[in-house]
Amino acid sequence: MSAWSPALSNALLGNMKVLGIMGSPRRRSNTEILLDKAMEGAREAGAEVEKVLVSKLKISSCLEIYACLKDGNCAIKDDMQLLYKKLLEADHIIFASPIFFYGVTSQAKAVIDRCQALWIKRYVLNMGGEDERERRGIFISVGATRGAKLFDGAVLTVKYFFDAVGVKYSGDLLVRGIDKKGQIEENPATLADAFRLGQELVLGNKHDA
Repeated sequence: MSAWSPALSNALLGNMKVLGIMGSPRRRSNTEILLDKAMEGAREAGAEVEKVLVSKLKISSCLEIYACLKDGNCAIKDDMQLLYKKLLEADHIIFASPIFFYGVTSQAKAVIDRCQALWIKRYVLNMGGEDERERRGIFISVGATRGAKLFDGAVLTVKYFFDAVGVKYSGDLLVRGIDKKGQIEENPATLADAFRLGQELVLGNKHDA
């Protein structure tokens, strides 16, 4: 990638927005620590960053009433309405969630399920195709166990979530064997990986997953 690429120019001009979604219900969790490092990397690369704490929002689960089939808008009026706007405005997204029973948290999953409205808008109503940005997303996750398939379900879920909001899954940081609060601080190499991932998200150096 050239040093004078559009992505780098936009970042340096402060035009690029990176949205971080924190899906852990526990503050200063290992997941949030890694998310903060990734956002620090994105900020240092020149982007404007914003973190959303999902557990602090009032977001109903999807009721499957399909009101969104009319115009792509969800009929449930809660904090998700503001998050829709942020998801669509962001140039890039960092989605972070620990593993609960081989999936993302219930708080994170509620956000994903409510993006059915955006999927309907994009793929059923054929709206939103005019956005020509190369939007990318990364997934950060921490799991207590070391199972070979620990992240498989969550990764697939997040990939489809990114697709629904018009973002390409471009990388992840998946960490096994971490459970105690703040334990990730004992692993500086992983913290550095998170920082670098945030930088690469903005500068476009990460290979697509």
